[in-house]
Amino acid sequence: MTAPRRVVVAGASGFIGARLVESFQAEGAEVLLVGRSGPDARWGDRTSVARAVDGADLLVNLAGKSVNCRYTAENRREIFRSRLDTTRELREAVAAAEHPPALWINSSTATIYRHADDRPMTESAGEIGEGFSVNVATGWEEEFFRGELPATRRVALRMAIVLGDGSALTPLVMLAKAGLGGPQFDGRWPATRARLAAGTQHRYRPRSRGGRQRFSWIHLDDVLGIIRFLEAHPEIDGPVNASAPTPTDNRTFMASVRRAAGAGFGLPTWRWMLELGSAVIRTETELVLKSRWVLPERLEAAGYPFLFRRHDDALADIVTKRGRHRPETKSL
Repeated sequence: MTAPRRVVVAGASGFIGARLVESFQAEGAEVLLVGRSGPDARWGDRTSVARAVDGADLLVNLAGKSVNCRYTAENRREIFRSRLDTTRELREAVAAAEHPPALWINSSTATIYRHADDRPMTESAGEIGEGFSVNVATGWEEEFFRGELPATRRVALRMAIVLGDGSALTPLVMLAKAGLGGPQFDGRWPATRARLAAGTQHRYRPRSRGGRQRFSWIHLDDVLGIIRFLEAHPEIDGPVNASAPTPTDNRTFMASVRRAAGAGFGLPTWRWMLELGSAVIRTETELVLKSRWVLPERLEAAGYPFLFRRHDDALADIVTKRGRHRPETKSL
């Protein structure tokens, strides 16, 4: 009798990981989980991590502290540590494995690209940005691709905002229901010396006016589809943009959120309001003000058939599946 294939998922506590685990288990795969408390392997317990990885067919790493927080010195350290240390631990386990996984997919983020409202960013022609969030992304990928792993193909999945049942869109829906679901307007805001030194100050770009900062996204079902597609296409390695081929902008997306939330109107919010509000709810304005314009050049060239190409179709699907007006998202 043939043994079921083994899939190792690290950092499965988020909504992407939970859905991924559920999907693989439904297919009959043996799914092992690596996390702070296991259950199959714990971070820092190198023996258990090595045992899980050795003999695996697929390794998917989603571990990392959420960036939906204030970028305090403590949080910045933990955002870096939770990504670099876990990736390093997995790489050492793969390097030492007698039977290493054929494919290792590591989470990354489309935030690695610069604020773009003049042209889209692709894997071949995208320009790397600057600041704390970009430093996190570049450091994460450098750690992932470090060293030789001749038997393991590595793909860094540069994910855009993931639309699905969980995480960061919840406050946007709440704002929409409260009548504040209009576009988010950028503007000038005084920068402290500490935030400039840390690279955490969102820079005002005059071109992205009127809520026209670009919004790249992807449906959770397509994230799962891309992972399976990458398994079936051994010619693909390196960085891969996981984003729908039809990005929108903040103004248009918020209009769709209002419709999904059943809100008849939505007042706009300006930069000063966002800065004060984000300080209260302990997050950063960069998450809604940075212009992310990303295209999936490599996936389209390889023929990946996107399930959702329009953001309003993606939101409608989420609303229908939940049975109520509460679509949600997650960002890297």
